[in-house]
Amino acid sequence: MATFVLIPGAGGVAWYWHRIVPLLAAAGHGAVPVELPGEDERATLRTYADRVVAAIDNRTDVVLVAQSLGGFTAPLVCERVPVRMLVLVNAMIPIPGEVVGEWSEHTGSTAARVAAAERGGYSTTFDEPTYFLHDVPPDVAAAGEAHERPQAEAIFADRCEFAHWPEVVRVIAGRDDRLFPLELQQRVAAERLGVQVDVIGGGHLVALSNPRALAAQLVSYLQ
Repeated sequence: MATFVLIPGAGGVAWYWHRIVPLLAAAGHGAVPVELPGEDERATLRTYADRVVAAIDNRTDVVLVAQSLGGFTAPLVCERVPVRMLVLVNAMIPIPGEVVGEWSEHTGSTAARVAAAERGGYSTTFDEPTYFLHDVPPDVAAAGEAHERPQAEAIFADRCEFAHWPEVVRVIAGRDDRLFPLELQQRVAAERLGVQVDVIGGGHLVALSNPRALAAQLVSYLQ
């Protein structure tokens, strides 16, 4: 039995993973979603990593999973505790020493987002319904409103200081991700990690919109 330790994206809300946890349990694995102080302007990437390390709590056979902004926390955790593998899901993939707020310019993510919107015929101006909730079931989206927290702006000035990635890194991308379009994720994963992306159906919040496909992909890495 492995334990999946689940890092959320912006806002740091562990609830994001609530549809995944029972599916991983049904497959015989543990699942630990981590709550991060995303709204705290004093919190740093190291603060986030501290929370994840505490949640791991000396467990062995850990599969660390990071969503979106969580990609900046994940390598800091991997340098402090052993993990079986790291899985990045629709994630920002940093290079050592990169400032969070500079990632978009360095990778061209905004241009990729706008180009995908123009091809897809939806608004090029960011808003949550268009870019986050377009494929999330309405009842799930409504339930999530009570859990929403803003992401503190201070984190975008923080620098991700790490030396190297863990030995095994997998990357999962949602085919319908409008924030980080698939072509962007494929290019960044190849350039920065030298790995190919595993594609599943779903948008940026794929753990909410297509949890079965995501859980199945995660479990497949252990087989």
